[in-house]
Formats: sequence, structure tokens, C-alpha cells
Amino acid sequence: MINRKYCIGCRDNFYNGNNDLGVKECWSRDSGKIIWRKPVRMDERPPWTAKSVRLPDCYRKQGFVFVKPSQRY
Repeated sequence: MINRKYCIGCRDNFYNGNNDLGVKECWSRDSGKIIWRKPVRMDERPPWTAKSVRLPDCYRKQGFVFVKPSQRY
């Protein structure tokens, strides 16, 4: 199970008890894996030079896409 510290900033962190709906845990925490990913802004032109970070494979952030660490285009 993914530690909640990796969920900070994710759109779905809302479901980790940060809501008034009674939902206590995001459905992706149980099966997610921590991997290296490169954050790329939606409007950023290649080549992408951002540093890779360790994030869950299910991590989503508004205005960003996440690509493989070696991917430049």
C-alpha cells in the first residue's frame, strides 16, 4: 500500500479522508506502485528537461502529464 505522503498534491488525495463524503481511502493506494516519473506542464514544449521524481503510478496533477524519466519528446 502506498504511504499517504506520496499522495500530497495528487487530485485524488481528496479521497484519503480529505472530504466530507465519508470516503477514507483512495482506491488506488492499495495497488499503486512508486516509480520514477518526469512531470511535464501541458503547455511545455520539448525537449523536456525537468528532473524525475518518485511518485505513485496513479498520481495525477492538474495541468501536468507524467512521462518516463528518459523521455525528452
